[in-house]
Amino acid sequence: MDKVLIRGLSIDTVIGIYEWEKQIHQTLVIDLDMAWDIRAAAATDDYSQALCYEKVSNRLTALITEKPIELIETIAEMIARCLMDELDVPWVKVRVMKPGAVKHARSVGVEIERGHI
Repeated sequence: MDKVLIRGLSIDTVIGIYEWEKQIHQTLVIDLDMAWDIRAAAATDDYSQALCYEKVSNRLTALITEKPIELIETIAEMIARCLMDELDVPWVKVRVMKPGAVKHARSVGVEIERGHI
């Protein structure tokens, strides 16, 4: 299986359940593994056959910053659904990390896999 990877996509947004969190921006860090058959792009060196990292990154940034969200679980599901529905990614692994959310942890997060290979 071929995969397209994005690591460490940082997005500043309003995220959290506490009232004080709803008044500030916090950074989420997102890692993506996306199933994508790269053979056509590789054989032809044709950008239109590739899964565009910039398009994915820009779309997810817009999605996540559109409105305040309370849970990173919600964000993970939104990302998976967006990639599968809008960009025809058949399978995705999404990791959403929230650095500094817990005092004695560097980061906390969730990881999900959706779709079929």
